[in-house]
Amino acid sequence: MRIAITADPYLPVPPRLYGGIERVIDLLVRGLVARGHEVTLFAHPASTTSARLRPYGVPPHSSRAARARELAQVGAGLWNLRGAVDVVHSFGRLAAMLPILPLRSVPKIQSYQRPVPWAGVRQAARLAGGSLLFTGCSTSLYSPAPDEGAGRWRTIFNGVDVRRYTPTTHVASDAPLAFLGRVERIKGPHHAIAIARQAGRRLVIAGNVATGGEDARFYEQEIAPHVDGDRVTYVGSVDDEQKNALLRQSAALLMPIEWDEPFGIVMAEAFACGTPVIAFRRGSVAEVVEDGRTGFHCSTIDEAAAAVSRLATIDRAVVRARCERRFSHDAIVTAYEQLYTELA
Repeated sequence: MRIAITADPYLPVPPRLYGGIERVIDLLVRGLVARGHEVTLFAHPASTTSARLRPYGVPPHSSRAARARELAQVGAGLWNLRGAVDVVHSFGRLAAMLPILPLRSVPKIQSYQRPVPWAGVRQAARLAGGSLLFTGCSTSLYSPAPDEGAGRWRTIFNGVDVRRYTPTTHVASDAPLAFLGRVERIKGPHHAIAIARQAGRRLVIAGNVATGGEDARFYEQEIAPHVDGDRVTYVGSVDDEQKNALLRQSAALLMPIEWDEPFGIVMAEAFACGTPVIAFRRGSVAEVVEDGRTGFHCSTIDEAAAAVSRLATIDRAVVRARCERRFSHDAIVTAYEQLYTELA
């Protein structure tokens, strides 16, 4: 098939460090090309891809004028490809597809990894009719839809290239717990510290810290005072190799989020290492973590700390196997490939 895929131009595909959506796009594009599909990717100029790259963007992407020019760049590119592609798949802004939305002969998919802009979705659904389908990285992201005019939706989870992760079936009895993600309040690193302390376990925190604003103050006031290099260690941002080493050597990943996170790729990354996830029951957690099988759902710090003592009941080989079935590169590429075929 001939497939056009769009990404926002803010980070390269794949990203160098942080960048969850860009990792999913990279996984999908590589898989589609490997299966013989002809893929055109609209993305950051520094992207490295086996697809045909259409670079775009107006750095530093901050002004309304820059955003408008970027939308125009993608819109014009898609318009020029009309008739030359079998399906258009947008991971970027819905408005970039505006020029081709009324072309009902062009099948279109808009994928969401973040909160859904329902007003724009309704307008797009009216313009595109049955030629447009929306996907969410979890059902929690879009269900229940506000009304019947919000279009057709499917759930396709995010995933990881499991070949890049080395699973372990056993870890040391005193293996640390891990927190991996942006070090900001809604991600819950302060809760992770409390859980580890109550469970009597060491904690390794990895992720980027903001250089200014409320998130920077949060780190300085609520995280840094607990970092002693022994019971709580902060290792900064990590690349893929460091992430693999951290997760596979950890007893569990802690994800005590304070918001309804639509997916959280770090959960799939942990599963790929055979590492169970202990997470607060918000957002997609109940869909992604199989309670008692690949981790534990919790509602409080006390429950999460108690779950640490139950980690021995989790078979890490099963965690990896479930990841391969539900969140691997093959599973995700196949899901989208089947959707493209259905629409085209």
